[in-house]
Amino acid sequence: MSAAVHAQEINFDGLPGPTHNYAGVATGNLASERNRNLTANPRQAALQGLAKMKALADLGYPQAVLPPHERPDVGALRALGFAGADAQVLASAARDAPQLLAACSSAAAMWVANAATVSPSGDTRDGKVHFTPANLATHFHRTLEAPTTTHILRAIFADERKFVVHEALPAAPQVGDEGAANHTLFRAERGAPGTELFVYGRAGFDATSAPRRYPARQTREASEAIARRHGLDPARTIFAQQNPDAIDAGAFHNDVIAVGSGSVLFCHERAFATQDALLDALRKSIGSRFVAVVVRDEEISLDRAVSTYLFNSQLLERDDGFMLLVVPAECLEDDTVSAYLKRLTAGAGPIRALRAIDLRQSMRNGGGPACLRLRVWLDASERESIRANVWLTDALHRELIEWVERHYRERLDPADLGDPALLDESRRALEELTRIMRLGSVYPFQRR
Repeated sequence: MSAAVHAQEINFDGLPGPTHNYAGVATGNLASERNRNLTANPRQAALQGLAKMKALADLGYPQAVLPPHERPDVGALRALGFAGADAQVLASAARDAPQLLAACSSAAAMWVANAATVSPSGDTRDGKVHFTPANLATHFHRTLEAPTTTHILRAIFADERKFVVHEALPAAPQVGDEGAANHTLFRAERGAPGTELFVYGRAGFDATSAPRRYPARQTREASEAIARRHGLDPARTIFAQQNPDAIDAGAFHNDVIAVGSGSVLFCHERAFATQDALLDALRKSIGSRFVAVVVRDEEISLDRAVSTYLFNSQLLERDDGFMLLVVPAECLEDDTVSAYLKRLTAGAGPIRALRAIDLRQSMRNGGGPACLRLRVWLDASERESIRANVWLTDALHRELIEWVERHYRERLDPADLGDPALLDESRRALEELTRIMRLGSVYPFQRR
């Protein structure tokens, strides 16, 4: 394994797509279910996402962009038996199977914490950065994402001397994989060996450990397969089960109830099934610098933590070694959570600063700051090898704002998904975006 002295964490944020809507197709995602059939504003969703990226870039954190997917997925609808020209396919699906159309129109690929699991070159056997795109096998609308995600990652991380972009795991329930939302890299300090934590909701071949109300999307078998693929050191790889109670409370991914970075873990006391044992394992692997900031149930209940998405936040290390916590704006609108955060950042612990971000369009579908970003650790040579125009400079930020304002609707209802004009608008937008970002032909309509 190569040294990781110069590796730097870079946030690759997903850009919400033109079909951002509230069809409520994700069972167990309480926000998505609660806001079903509300009117969405795709333009505002994309602009809020870009504002988040720009705010962090302005603070000096490296920031990059991942593009949305082509939606509606007409190819998937054809595979489901709808025939004819694109407009006929959409009309038939809207009439006969509106829920299938909604699933094939979902803009959920914006939550790129589910795009892939990433291991930095300093932690892998062959000294390359490894990506495994998530199969997202639990929900039909998300299983559609893996092929395009793979094309996009291979277009960006194209240098095979430095990067390996694997195929997704087989799309079967026993190896269900939801990506980096259930994976955390810890380091005692910059350049130190990493400890990779994989969190699973259930064993793929043992239903006795599963939650009772909502599906556990990540399996232990999937996490173990990714660790083997990436060539990780078993001595620095930890597997832990998410608390089934947390999943049944709506924490459908670990990043809804815990977030970690550097040598700090911020979590609820009911985040993990055997929490004390996990914290001991992390201390042993990371060393004396490891700090667990654990929120007690009497301070913030599990339900309140999920409803405000307190833990679906970003932990970002500052130059002084302390942490900035980036939370959804909803956290400051809840008196209990807001008071806790005030005490937290005023204390002597590692989290000393707070930044609230307005992501209401994403939050109404159950995606906060952490959902919208994929963390990728790159050294200088790996970063320089990327030829795609993905780095959020001032110029790219302005260009993307203008692009969104040209192409995105301000209002979208689930009933609008059968409009063939929406498909045409989306394809024109994505064709232009691939030129802006220098990605080549990553979408199905471009490869036909």
